[in-house]
Amino acid sequence: MSFNIALTGLAAAQKDLDTTANNIANVNTTGFKESRAEFASVYASSVFSAGKTKNGDGVSTTMVAQQFHQGSLNFTQNSLDLAITGEGYFATSEDLGGQDYTFTRAGAFKLNKDNFIVDANGNFLQGFPVDPSTGDTTSVSLSTSSPLQIPDASGSPRATTNVYSSFNLDSTATAPTVPFDPATTASYNSSTSTTVYDSLGEPHTLQFFFRKEDPSTNPNEWQVFATLGGKPFSSNGTEIVPPATITPITEFEFNAQGFPNTTAGVANTGTTFNPLTLTAANVSGLLTNGATFPSDIQMNWRDEANTATKLPTQFASRFEVKALDQDGATTGRLAGIDIGGDGKIVASYSNGDSTFLGQVAMVRFSNSQGLTEAGNTGWKKSLTSGEPIAGEPGSGTLGTINSSALEQSNVNLTNELVDLISAQRNFQANSRALEVNSTLQQNILQIR
Repeated sequence: MSFNIALTGLAAAQKDLDTTANNIANVNTTGFKESRAEFASVYASSVFSAGKTKNGDGVSTTMVAQQFHQGSLNFTQNSLDLAITGEGYFATSEDLGGQDYTFTRAGAFKLNKDNFIVDANGNFLQGFPVDPSTGDTTSVSLSTSSPLQIPDASGSPRATTNVYSSFNLDSTATAPTVPFDPATTASYNSSTSTTVYDSLGEPHTLQFFFRKEDPSTNPNEWQVFATLGGKPFSSNGTEIVPPATITPITEFEFNAQGFPNTTAGVANTGTTFNPLTLTAANVSGLLTNGATFPSDIQMNWRDEANTATKLPTQFASRFEVKALDQDGATTGRLAGIDIGGDGKIVASYSNGDSTFLGQVAMVRFSNSQGLTEAGNTGWKKSLTSGEPIAGEPGSGTLGTINSSALEQSNVNLTNELVDLISAQRNFQANSRALEVNSTLQQNILQIR
């Protein structure tokens, strides 16, 4: 019997050595979780045995349990390197439409030839669908998740619908004495321009001209003229074809303090001048490239945020542009990918647009130690692990995602080396027990 007891000790020591060696071998494996060999004593008896004098029958390995505590983070320069801080796993699938998921903490992802986000084995990273504009998640069910793909197409153009302009007009300027003509600098006091975009994303120069009126008849008043692509137009966007007289698109009147005059009924309740609407059909007539302006263009005499300090003014200082912007965009190419802590993937384009592409799916399990190892630092669900519970990163007990980072192995090399020495000593001790048993039996066999 002592032979069998020593043999169980040898088997347990060997299992301990194997487990420790596997931990040491994976000390640099991204997302690896160390294992711990767990043992229990063996005791067998019957109703006819003397329990008080019964010794144990050895040891058995009850479980090689993986330890899912957090590994340290290693920061990289690749935005597709993802690390989870806290609880949770990435979900991957072998096929585009596959439902056989593998779960992993190894976030060394990259793009395949079709621009899908995959791991080193070609498994597709799963993501939740989101609203492209707001990023709101439309479903957090694992069954509705799909492989995440980064588009390689150009960003769509966006026609201009709003122009924001604010400025300071020089109160000391002299009123021009010649009729307005955009080609004659003496016919206006100041000018500025911005670029607007049509339905095809083609840029057009929108230029404003500011002309001070005769202070003896119209003090603190200015006329505003405009051209699009060099073509003057009226207040509703209709082209003015010479030799017709070019009329202003609007007029500004300032009070004695240099702010928009509200008493004349030309300003909005003490803030700024009334916006001017250019009718889409009229302003589209200024184009000759086959494009249109799908919607009316509104001229706003303020900045987009309606900042109180950026309203139009007429002070005794040089002409100054305080704000000049518009909301259109030309065709853009993919400029970068950003992944937030909530797993939202945002594509940025060279035209200034950004689009939400999806949200990295995360899952958790009631019993992580019940997961079945699948190799390649991945796990499969089992009866003891429970079903995967999907959710958004950072919600509930799920952790957050760190982009440009990888979770390192949670193996403590110092502890493993100590465990290795301990397992070696244990193996040697059980080997010695076998040797002593062999010697005793040899002595008994030699008795005559």
